[in-house]
Amino acid sequence: MTLNQVKSLYQEQLKPLYPENEIHSILQIVCEDLLNWSRSDFMIKDREELSHIQEEILQKSLRELRTSKPVQYITGKAHFYGHEFTVNEHTLIPRQETEELVDMIIKDHKAESYLNILDIGTGTGCIGLSIKAAKPDSIVTLMDVSNDALVIAQSNANHLKTPVKTILQDVLALDELSEKYDVIVSNPPYVRNLEKKEIHDNVLENEPHLALFVEDDNALIFYRKIMELSKNALQPNGILYFEINQYLPDEMKALATELGFESEIFKDLNGNYRMMKCVRN
Repeated sequence: MTLNQVKSLYQEQLKPLYPENEIHSILQIVCEDLLNWSRSDFMIKDREELSHIQEEILQKSLRELRTSKPVQYITGKAHFYGHEFTVNEHTLIPRQETEELVDMIIKDHKAESYLNILDIGTGTGCIGLSIKAAKPDSIVTLMDVSNDALVIAQSNANHLKTPVKTILQDVLALDELSEKYDVIVSNPPYVRNLEKKEIHDNVLENEPHLALFVEDDNALIFYRKIMELSKNALQPNGILYFEINQYLPDEMKALATELGFESEIFKDLNGNYRMMKCVRN
């Protein structure tokens, strides 16, 4: 079997689940991450015969993909902000829009070599570790309610050679934070149950709901708690950053005002309200 034949097979069998261009991208990820091909290999090997082992790997991946399993959970890898992160079913898959949040934080603090940073609900650690990689003199603490997620985050820290502290903690159960931070950042659960119909099946059926969803009638529960904790945990010029629900920018602004923060909300590259920056009044 040639790569061209595999491309046709993937298109035929995954067509009910994904658009054509996404299927192409998925197969490229499989080839790069599981066959150790370069991007140029994927472009020029169309007519080459695959080895038996290569064919087996691609067929096995296709069987898993047909169950709506995300390709990142099949390869065990996700690429984020120029780094490779281990992922599994205990962690959300890092998203492109979250890279924009990381980029904002790094650019906002480009003049500072040292920062004390807290990443709440860290998952893979992609936010905190990407900032640590860009600012190696900083101290970064990763917090999550899931020990399984923290194991993955620590593994990613070891792989990236970015030493960090980790805290196993449900932020909703905290009365206060024990340190003062220059940056507190969080991408907490924010998808309301009423929005589940907009979520792709491969997310609904595979990614941890604990890290995704909140109740419709208390959608800002994590933001409220983190803002309350941050009032006494930010340094005088400290900044609180969030990734937010695109449908709730006005509610987020109102919450920040209520709790004594000046805030600004930014759109992502897709034109959706996605990032929020808060400073104390």
